[in-house]
Amino acid sequence: MTRFWTAALLATLSFASVSLGGAAHAQSAIEGRVDRLEREMRAVQRKVFPGGNGQYFPPEITPPEQTAPAPGVPATSPVADLTARVAALETQLSTMTGQVEQNQYKLRQLEDAFAAYKRATDARLKAIEDAAAPPPLTGASTAPAGAPATTPPPAKPATADPARAKAVAAVEKPATGDPAEDGYVYGYRLWSAKYYAEAETQLGDVVAKYPKHRRASWAQNLLGRAYLDDNQPQQAARAFLTNYQKFPEGERTPDSLYYLTVALKKLGKPSADICKVYAELEEVYAAKLTPQLKADVARGRAAEKCKP
Repeated sequence: MTRFWTAALLATLSFASVSLGGAAHAQSAIEGRVDRLEREMRAVQRKVFPGGNGQYFPPEITPPEQTAPAPGVPATSPVADLTARVAALETQLSTMTGQVEQNQYKLRQLEDAFAAYKRATDARLKAIEDAAAPPPLTGASTAPAGAPATTPPPAKPATADPARAKAVAAVEKPATGDPAEDGYVYGYRLWSAKYYAEAETQLGDVVAKYPKHRRASWAQNLLGRAYLDDNQPQQAARAFLTNYQKFPEGERTPDSLYYLTVALKKLGKPSADICKVYAELEEVYAAKLTPQLKADVARGRAAEKCKP
């Protein structure tokens, strides 16, 4: 009898050992999957949510609430818990991968759109630069292809005329404490008094010294007008074009594009070139044109017979 119970006990222990060994093996396999998925999740998070110091900021993924089991209900087994963790990690990883792919697609779209905009802008700007380019010198060799455009010479100083120097000195210099504002206003007063050479020097200094000041665009535009009044249309065209290139958001840049058409007409440029500038002006600054400027543009387009 004793041998019977001993044999039965050994058989029971042997079965239990096999069962526990199988469960332990399954648990170990699932834990390996969990570790692998967690490593992949951290790698994706480091790529998608990088920090400035090499750390990463994980997404706001809230784990499901764990409700306490009711009294008398046995807790889930370790294998079931690990399986649930694996399923949650797989779902999160799949979702995050989809988000990464969507972000990469949107980024490519933005890059393509910006590249197209830059090409269009560069083409329009080149057309205006070509229109304002000086004509080739007769009998002189042309510059090689790719050579940089020549920069306009500095404004010529006024002649040493004592009477003129005395009259220029009589023009009042403002002193408000804002050197950029004072410099522009003084240049404007010189221009109004028809001392164009002195105004050109003064306005050029304002642009060079205070390019970040709001008056920089005003000074550059008035510099072009001083050149126009001083019978230097080529210098004027360059000054107006520079205002558009350097200060596209400036308050007087739309005026510079309009006066660029005046300078081009004085240079004898064809209507096609002048109409390109009108088109650029209306396309870029349609919302900023004053009523007077709109009327001037309309008359100019009609005079050049620009296509609508």
